[in-house]
Amino acid sequence: MSRSPLPIGTWGSISTSVERTDDKGKPVAYRSKAKFRDHDGHVRVVSAFGKTKTAAERALQTRLQDRAKTTQSGDLTTMHKINHLLDLWEQRFERLVADGKRSPTSLDTYRRAIKNHVRPALGEYRIGEATTPRIDTVIAKIKTTAGAPTAKTCRAVISGAMKLAVRYGAISVNPVREVDTIESQPKSPPRSLTTEEVTLLRKHLNADDCAVQADLPDLTTFMLATGVRIGEALAVLWSQVDLEAGTVEITHTIVRVKGQGLLRKTTKSRAGQRLLHLPDWALAMLRTRHAAGIRFDDPVFADSLGGFRDPTNVRRSLRTALSPVGATARRDLGLSLRALRRQTGMTRKQVADHLHWPQTRIELIETGRIKVDHQLVATLVTTYGIQLANHHPLLAHVHDAAQPTESDRLAWIRSHALRKTTATALDQAGHTARQIADQLGQAKVSITQDIYMGRQAANPAAAQALQQAFDDPELP
Repeated sequence: MSRSPLPIGTWGSISTSVERTDDKGKPVAYRSKAKFRDHDGHVRVVSAFGKTKTAAERALQTRLQDRAKTTQSGDLTTMHKINHLLDLWEQRFERLVADGKRSPTSLDTYRRAIKNHVRPALGEYRIGEATTPRIDTVIAKIKTTAGAPTAKTCRAVISGAMKLAVRYGAISVNPVREVDTIESQPKSPPRSLTTEEVTLLRKHLNADDCAVQADLPDLTTFMLATGVRIGEALAVLWSQVDLEAGTVEITHTIVRVKGQGLLRKTTKSRAGQRLLHLPDWALAMLRTRHAAGIRFDDPVFADSLGGFRDPTNVRRSLRTALSPVGATARRDLGLSLRALRRQTGMTRKQVADHLHWPQTRIELIETGRIKVDHQLVATLVTTYGIQLANHHPLLAHVHDAAQPTESDRLAWIRSHALRKTTATALDQAGHTARQIADQLGQAKVSITQDIYMGRQAANPAAAQALQQAFDDPELP
């Protein structure tokens, strides 16, 4: 009966012999060897040398173990660096983007995470060295230094790369699988605008010349009427608007891709492609724009040259329009503080470094786009060698700038708050979560419920329902 072959990646018995002796015949070098069955099925002799028999055998054991790791199937081995694995993962993701199965903006996000966090932390390790404890430590550090959202992105990237390593045969188990999930409280709970705030927002934008020039009043009206994302709103063409039927077709979104510029791409899921009916007040706005003259292949909300607008720039314009300038008093105070800084010959960076503040904070103060109080200004001007209590004109400026204004109530609003407002309004009108998700273009109802519907503090109807359900006149 023939002997069964060695399993792939294993070796037979080790034999050791004297390789070299000195002039007196004393062994000074040993050779250990064993037969090893490689991944291609061929059996080869592997040797190692040592000054003693034990050293030679130990060296051979190490070489055999390394060979077992590096002869697994696929294009990767445990001895490859994680940098190489990340290159392969990026190339695979690029192919998915080219096939339309992944978003190019996701690729940009992942590339930033890889460049700034994953490669510096893990890139030089071998794949076989990427253990669960080591990855867990890296992700925990990223969460501390860069925040939970960035840590979640890095965890997803590392998990995807290690999944690729498993598929290519470099490792047998994804080490990220046992890493703790990243939990964090959102900075702010889902919040939608009240009816009063919507009215105030629309009045505020219509009264702001810069906001009107940026076409924000009509754009916010459209977003409130549809609940679409800002990129989707900017991608709508006139050919997709039916003023007679009162509908708009949502099929694309505008994104900026590094190296490619602005792109009009299909929505990220099939649920995002939808036909929406418009309320009369939104139709009136669109009819007014239509009457001014349009071309059917032009965007509804075009830039000054008739092309597509950058969502990032539009968000910035909205933030600027809603920044808590409130009154000229804050702007005047900012100009006074800037003049005092320049008198000292200090730059914003020098002031920020001295106070351990972000440099942007100095800029916001000097442009009047941050609410200030007595303590904040006192701390700042101390750097300029000024005691606020002794500077009466500046004290008066601070007093005026610290007064609340009506527009302060709008400073928290971002473009997604409009989307949440639409969802909450539909919720309060009795629409189901599925109907609202379809309006927003979301495949998962749970996301609509958890993120986009404003939570009501109280439900008076619940007491009435329970009253009717369990009231028993026979009980006291």
